[in-house]
Amino acid sequence: MAGRGRRPWTSTKCSAWSLVGAALILGAIAAVRHKRPPSNRRTAEYFVVSALLSMAGPQLLFFSAIPHVGASFVALAIALPPLFTYMAVLMLGMERFAIVRAAGVAFALFGAGFLAIMKLETSNAETGWLFVTLAGPVLLAAGNIYRTLRWPPNTPLDALAPGMLAAAAVLLLLVGAVPGFSLAVPLDSAAPAFLIAAQTAVFALQYFLFFILQDRGGPVYLSLLGAVGALVGVPVAIFLIGEAAPSGLLAGGALIAVGVFLITRGGPAAAPSNEASPGCPPVAR
Repeated sequence: MAGRGRRPWTSTKCSAWSLVGAALILGAIAAVRHKRPPSNRRTAEYFVVSALLSMAGPQLLFFSAIPHVGASFVALAIALPPLFTYMAVLMLGMERFAIVRAAGVAFALFGAGFLAIMKLETSNAETGWLFVTLAGPVLLAAGNIYRTLRWPPNTPLDALAPGMLAAAAVLLLLVGAVPGFSLAVPLDSAAPAFLIAAQTAVFALQYFLFFILQDRGGPVYLSLLGAVGALVGVPVAIFLIGEAAPSGLLAGGALIAVGVFLITRGGPAAAPSNEASPGCPPVAR
């Protein structure tokens, strides 16, 4: 188990330094375009909490859980944020109840529960790590809601992405200060440097588009990126990494896919007030 346990921290090291690079790239672009965020407590809070909920926290949970539950199960869990995000917007009154979307929630919940039960029935199942894995989508959903409700007033999109990336990088780098962990990257081969460079470019583009989608579509539509990640991540884990497919993958994955489709297909219903909070993007358009 010890040998397997080192893998997630290697991935976290690469992610931390990649976030540093992406933050520098987007920060430089924002500075050239004179799109700087306001220097106040509200903006600092937004960057730190968004980074914790949307990036640093979920990454630490997912990377830590992979050796215990498998990469394919983690990839499927990443498809669940639309479910939790939609439940949250209903409870907060950001949307009206819609039967089609509610049916999607039911399908996705049933699919996730089915996969968890099948995983528990395997001989090497670790119950605690299943809950750790499922906590990741909850954090991502909370981040989607938080960013919508606490969007700093009069702050351009260009300025938000580098700030959140920088805060996430700092949070992950702080992990390296904890005894027993290190974020030093081995330089005995070119592979880590290549991975960091590739992830830097991907993160820079991904999180620039991330805030555009948040602004245009709202939290529920933004959360659908997780379904795309699951669509890619599960085959990669099975066919490229050589990991055994989780029990009940086809049935559980199909239920989650149907749920996500219904949540999307149902279309958002405006909240009764039909007004966005000052400084926040509309919940959906």
